[in-house]
Amino acid sequence: MRRIVRYFFEGLLFTIPLAVTLFILYKVFVTVDGWLGFSIPGVGFLLTILLIFVVGILTSNVLTKSVLSLIDTLFDRLPFVKLIYSSIKDVMGAFVGDKKSFDKPVLVSITPDGAGKAVGFITRESLELFGLDDHIAVYFPQSYNFAGNVLLFPKEKVQPLAADSADVMAFLVSGGISGK
Repeated sequence: MRRIVRYFFEGLLFTIPLAVTLFILYKVFVTVDGWLGFSIPGVGFLLTILLIFVVGILTSNVLTKSVLSLIDTLFDRLPFVKLIYSSIKDVMGAFVGDKKSFDKPVLVSITPDGAGKAVGFITRESLELFGLDDHIAVYFPQSYNFAGNVLLFPKEKVQPLAADSADVMAFLVSGGISGK
């Protein structure tokens, strides 16, 4: 009987993540196809990927880069639009591109005796803007979420981690489950 129960739970551990992933992918494909009016599943999604690729080529081209730069400047100056656009742009830039922000994983002492620690990423090493010359900003992503918190710590409480930032992010976002 124990073996049957074990097989059942092992099957659940494999089937549920697979089914949820396939369901989410299906919903993404159907939603994008619906927006674009395609009846063949996946065509709209593939066209969207192709469009993103073409825009990437255009942003690398000297001739079209200036036009796209004008669009970028316009969105950066419009009230309310700037708040949304710049926030999304900064978050995307933190993960992808030349200005990756989550590339300095650190261990921070969060209790007075140093026993309690938290893992995060340095996002700003100078806080002179706030009159806190001896502090740095550390971002702590939340597990299973796209949210997080930025906390300010004295520099001596923050210790760099000798670890790959992608592995550290996977560890944090998975709630400490994922990792090598």
